Amino acid sequence: MKLQKYQKCSEVTRGLEKAELVLKNARIVNVFTREILKGDIAIEEGLISGIGSYEGKREIDLEGRYVCPGLIDSHLHLESTLVTPAELVTVAARHGTTTFIVDPHESANVSGLKGIDYILNQTEDVEANVFVMMPSCVPATAIDDNGCTITASDMVPYLSNRRILGLGEVMDYISVVNADEAMHSKLDLFRERVRDGHAPFLAEADLQAYVMAGITTDHECSDFDYAMQERRCGMTVHIREGSAARNLKAIVSGIVRHQMNGEGFCFCTDDKHIEDIEKEGHIDHNVRKAIKLGMDPIDAICMATINSAKCYGLRRLGAVATGYQADLLVLDDIENMTIHDVYYNGQRIDQDSEITIRECPVELKNTVHVGNFTVDDLTLESPDGSFYVIEMQEGEITTVRKRVQLFDGPGVFRADEDYQKIAVIERHKATGKTGVGIVSGFGIRGGAIASSVSHDSHNIIVIGDNDQDMALAVQELIRTQGGYTLIADHKVFDTLELPVMGLMSDAGFRYSHIKLKRMIEKAHEMGVPDGIAPFITLSFMALPVIPEIRITPRGIYDVCTGEFYKY
Repeated sequence: MKLQKYQKCSEVTRGLEKAELVLKNARIVNVFTREILKGDIAIEEGLISGIGSYEGKREIDLEGRYVCPGLIDSHLHLESTLVTPAELVTVAARHGTTTFIVDPHESANVSGLKGIDYILNQTEDVEANVFVMMPSCVPATAIDDNGCTITASDMVPYLSNRRILGLGEVMDYISVVNADEAMHSKLDLFRERVRDGHAPFLAEADLQAYVMAGITTDHECSDFDYAMQERRCGMTVHIREGSAARNLKAIVSGIVRHQMNGEGFCFCTDDKHIEDIEKEGHIDHNVRKAIKLGMDPIDAICMATINSAKCYGLRRLGAVATGYQADLLVLDDIENMTIHDVYYNGQRIDQDSEITIRECPVELKNTVHVGNFTVDDLTLESPDGSFYVIEMQEGEITTVRKRVQLFDGPGVFRADEDYQKIAVIERHKATGKTGVGIVSGFGIRGGAIASSVSHDSHNIIVIGDNDQDMALAVQELIRTQGGYTLIADHKVFDTLELPVMGLMSDAGFRYSHIKLKRMIEKAHEMGVPDGIAPFITLSFMALPVIPEIRITPRGIYDVCTGEFYKY
């Protein structure tokens, strides 16, 4: 803090001057002592300058309402909300999230450093703290067909950016534990900063080797036992509750059952649609759900605030205490996290202000480049009638590997009620690669669903029960230069255009919300189970670092063995 600012705030602290703003008669959640204290909160130049009894030039009587720190999302991809970055931040801030730890590897996999610059520029002066982790795995693995490659030398100019906190999720754990030189050069570049992990169900020895490389966090835990394995290694566990991956209940139930206070755990959304944020909330939803599962409200709030701040070295965030930035939630009810007001940097956030759509560079709106593609590219044959199947799981992004005998002797696969076809079409360099497989658990009937959002390479991915509708879906996304589309009865039911890198809409979140809601409802009418988020779950089926089996433009990939299946 600069001396002049300190002198001014210190005079308020000592009662020598009135504060710019005093929130009177508050019940303050102290995240250090885990107690609730009555008092006033004095705010000067965006800083909490005193807790106790104060007078202000402007005073607001909170009438005994609770005040807790602004919430922190410890890991998310802004692109996965489908709207432009500033829009997402504005909407989520209205739900009490005032700090975002962003990994822009979705944009980077499509547009490289220009994609990262887009995220930084779009969030430079929003009403929230937006920090960025430098994407570590672009591409995610050596077998990915993405748009760009980012090396350690490419990252060097970003080290001086005050908003770059560290290295983003290290997805390629094999390169880490096998001491790959290129991977470890990135880890070494960020040796004095946080290095985020991505470590779903590693063998115990591999997990220890992974942590030994300096990786300190992970958001891929889906059960309590594995979360505890990571905690025993000293990792901070980010409990994820997004649109597709909902791991909070399993992990928090374990924390409550073992009478733990949540130390070493944080909350994150990772990938959450704007529609779900509008419907249920953002990190406030995580806190609310944890409390309903039996967690003490203050412990749950700590997991959403100070735990994350400590993890990322954010020394003036995450607490209602003197010297901390005045990012505050005023709550009518702490048990239900009923938000009355949100303050960022000492200023009340206007819940009804107009959201401005910021312009996107033209080159980021022309990123879908598909080679020669026809319906014949979707043909799937087996010489013996047996096929590998990707079995999807409700509430998870993990899959189960199966092999089924569908008929005797050679033949061509035809979809039925149990099994549909899935395909991924390369869309960055017009290589013409198309991988085709079979999926179970998705259940769509009478059409197809497709997306240009498919983690992390973001090629076009499509599921359907007939080749004609699948091909129509692919052609529709080529026409719109990216998006989500739903085909029903051989016609385009609707398309949500995502022209910004094939990942985001610049038409406004209300437009996206209305369209997506309609399309999701239709997808469920067509057979997609209620426990599966149709588009966001589909988007993870091409990610070759999540067990057990995936589909890529090169074919069906066994994550556990690192091999492609051949028919």
